[in-house]
Amino acid sequence: MVIKISGVFKPRAALLGLLLATSVSACIAQLASTDSYPTKPVRILVGFTPGGGPDITARLLAQKLTESWKQPVIVENRPGAGSNIAAGALATAPADGYTLLSVSSAHAVSPAIYAKLPYDVAKDFAGISLTATGPALLIVSPQLGVKNVAELVALAKAKPGQLNYSSAGVGSGAHFAVELLKAQAGIDLAHIPFKGIPEALTETMAGRTQVFIAPFASAINLVKDGKAIAIAVTGPKRMAELPALPTVAESGVAGLSNYEWVFWYGLLAPAKTPRNIIAKLNAEVSAILKQPEVRQRFAPLGIDPVTSTPEEFDKLIAAEVASFTRLAKAANIKLD
Repeated sequence: MVIKISGVFKPRAALLGLLLATSVSACIAQLASTDSYPTKPVRILVGFTPGGGPDITARLLAQKLTESWKQPVIVENRPGAGSNIAAGALATAPADGYTLLSVSSAHAVSPAIYAKLPYDVAKDFAGISLTATGPALLIVSPQLGVKNVAELVALAKAKPGQLNYSSAGVGSGAHFAVELLKAQAGIDLAHIPFKGIPEALTETMAGRTQVFIAPFASAINLVKDGKAIAIAVTGPKRMAELPALPTVAESGVAGLSNYEWVFWYGLLAPAKTPRNIIAKLNAEVSAILKQPEVRQRFAPLGIDPVTSTPEEFDKLIAAEVASFTRLAKAANIKLD
């Protein structure tokens, strides 16, 4: 097809016109499809086994979104490699809003310690919203016989490399939280990773591992029931649910006066997801997290619902990656 303008044939102009018309049609079709989103079930991937913060927040959001949209929102656990398996699955999923990912701090830890990842944290994902924050509990096995952080540090220094700690996988937030503790306290603990938080917590309670930094939400009920032994809170302040339990910073141990670890959770979509779908998801999630019922359900678990714009969440992740990268280099933490 050609178009004749002032006696000169312009095949390129015709092609551009055709492409423009096709593009406009495609945009109209896309807007029509995204305005009615969702028209089929939505999946929220979780990179850990059930029971952890990313899973708890995802399941609450799934329930509320299902009620709001009248479409099933299904949580799918894909544990392993510090949540990298699930993140890799999201990176290659269609960018249509029907596959999402509930992430934790581990999402920003992985690029700081892995030489290679099957995705690019900065390019392959679009933030939807920060969803919650919460501290962790420093858990020790009953057989270890320590009652506070000072005793744990003293024992670790007396037996360098002989004590071990569990985590929810290599590169998980629980992994990095202990590595930060090790670096600041000047101790050596051996790392034993598991697929998820429940497994890591069970191994510590059973005495097969000695230490675990567990998200508050995952361990609080076990601690209250006397099944798990907590010796400190990793956050900046004591928790109302366990007011007698000091923070790690209050332990009096040299190097730990500034120690702080708070898990954060959020929701991601593939990078090229249409912005109006991202905006709709953000509005829905924000409305849910502001419901008094949600705050009441999170409170006993030590989780605070928190919202953000998509842009703010993207900036948080970028800042956390930079921070964790500096810490990893200082502590010589790296993985193939």
